[in-house]
Formats: sequence, C-alpha cells, structure tokens
Amino acid sequence: MKKPVTLRDVAQAAGVPLSSVSLVLNGKPGVSEARRQQVLQAVEELQYVPTRRSSGDDRSRAVVGLVMEALSPEAAKDAFMAEVVSGVEDGLRAQDIRMLLHLYRPGDDPVARLRELTGRDVDGMIVANGGDIDTAAVERIIATGIPVVLLENYLDSDSDIHAVVADNFTAGYRCTRHLLDLGHRRIGMIVGSTRYISLIDRRRGHEAALFEAGIMPSAELMPPQEPGNPVKGYQQMRRLLELDEPPTAVYAVSDKSAMGAYTAIAEAGLRIPDDISVIGTDDVMQSAMMAPPLTTFVVPKFELGRTAAHAMQALQSRPTTAASRTVLHGHIAHRGSTAPPGASAAPHGSISELSPPVEAVPT
Repeated sequence: MKKPVTLRDVAQAAGVPLSSVSLVLNGKPGVSEARRQQVLQAVEELQYVPTRRSSGDDRSRAVVGLVMEALSPEAAKDAFMAEVVSGVEDGLRAQDIRMLLHLYRPGDDPVARLRELTGRDVDGMIVANGGDIDTAAVERIIATGIPVVLLENYLDSDSDIHAVVADNFTAGYRCTRHLLDLGHRRIGMIVGSTRYISLIDRRRGHEAALFEAGIMPSAELMPPQEPGNPVKGYQQMRRLLELDEPPTAVYAVSDKSAMGAYTAIAEAGLRIPDDISVIGTDDVMQSAMMAPPLTTFVVPKFELGRTAAHAMQALQSRPTTAASRTVLHGHIAHRGSTAPPGASAAPHGSISELSPPVEAVPT
C-alpha cells in the first residue's frame, strides 16, 4: 500500500519550511509569491490530498505538542513541571487548541511521534526546560519548520525563536541579596546541573550579588552537583559543612536542593535558621510545609505555562511576528528559614561519618 503524502513530503519537495506549506494550504499571509508557487507545484507533483476536516469534528481543532524531558520519579515529586504543564493546557484550551504531551528521551523524534498520534503534523511545538532536550535536539525540531516556543529555556541572543522564561538571574541575585542584607558574608550555594539554562542563570545572579557586595565567589562554597544522586542538595550540603569554615547561610538553586540541605543540616545537629540560614528557589508546594517553612523565591509556574500557550496562539495567528523573549517576574516568600548570623558553629570532623538518608524529606 502506497504511503500517503504528508505535509513534510511537500515541504521537502518544495524546499521550504513546513510552516510555509501550512500557510499556503490554509490561505494565510506571510509567504512570498515565489515560495507559494513552489509549494503549489510540489502539491501538484506529489498529488498531495489534505486531510478533510469537518467543522464539527474535533480534528478541525489546532493541535500543539508540549515536549519536555522524561523526569525520574524522584525529580517529579516537587511538582514544578506539573504546574507548568497545567498552565500550558489551560492557556491552549482557552484558545480551543488541543495539547499533546510528549516525554522526550535522547534520540526521540517528537515531531514524528506526535504525527503518529494525530495522523497529521501538529500546528506548533512548545519545548520545555532543557536537560535531555539539548540545543541540538531543539534545533532539529526548529528545522522542521513547525512554529516553536521555548519554555523556561532559550537559545543564544541572535536566535529568532520565541521564548518564555522566569527571571532566573533576578531569583539568584535577590535571594543572595536577602542573605547579605541579613548580615551574612560567608554564603554557600547549592548549584544545579549545567544542562539547564535556568539554573545557570540563577548561579549568575548569585555571583553578581556577591561581586556587588565586594565578595569574591569561592569554588569551595559552590560544590558541584554529583550526577546520578537522586537526593539533590544533600551531598553538597555535607561538603559545605565539612569545610574548616562552613557558611553561615546557603542559597539553594531549587527548593528540591534545599530539602536535601535540610536533611544534612539536621543530621549534623544544627538548627535552621539559628545555626545556618537556607533560602531556595521555585516555591513548590512542599516548601511551605517544611520545618521551618522555607524562605524561597516564588517562580510563577502556572503563569509560565499559560504565557507560553498565549505566545504559541499569537504565533499561529501571526506567523511573521518578530521573535521575543518574555520574562516573568517573581518575588521572595519570607518564611522561617533565614535570619541574621547566629553564634553557633558547625561541628568539625563528624559530617563525613554520616550515612546517606533514604530520602530528603524533612520531618
């Protein structure tokens, strides 16, 4: 049986992006006359037959794919991405656009996978968060010509791809500034994976605040994340407490890392914030229920997703819209985990003998 001709086949034959084929076949502007003729000629030569859509059929609705990396069960516990996904779905549904979620694994072709589900090409792709979805993977998706909006990720400054992000630099800056304003001068940071631009930007903000205060960032106060360790922040906090001069305060790149830090601090016989202050980033649901409740930078997770959905809808309506990077601001939720430096000092010599916990959940 002859394989049916797809929009991608037409785009390849015409030598144009997939988005141009869609615009031509739907009678929309934004395509030059020369390119329009290329598409029409390819349609005729390939005898492409568009999928019929009844106005009363759900298939007549636009379909947008949401692509995010497959999370481990441990990483999924903090519900950060669940709120983002909920925002995307809410924003698309309000525009009568269907959302299909694809959990990306290295080597995947999300465009092909989503086409298998729908029987046609999706009308756009929202690509979230980085990680396994590295720059090369993003560029492969962009190369298909499908409209793309990046979510909590962005390419370099000369890219013409739309992006929606939290103000992660400001998160790192303001959290560190908060600790400096309390009087702390020896401040540690639990850094995150360099595979996520959001976490890199938070570190940059942290370092900028230190520089501004006349403090040189120290490598020993920013131990790297150990790959493969499911309990984020725990081992890094242990290393900070093993220093001859431990920090009096710690900025955690995420609330998840802060939870691991809480466990290490408790095992060392120290109290938060009397002996050491901790501040996180994200404001996931669990952070307000920790003991003491975690001071953290509130990232507008639901609004991130909904704003990305609105950006995609605008791109569907006006494909030639100039690319933009939309930045959503947040704020610090002041709770009980930060205070001015105390007189207590961390014990030396006993930290390395502690056994790792089963999971970093405060009791």
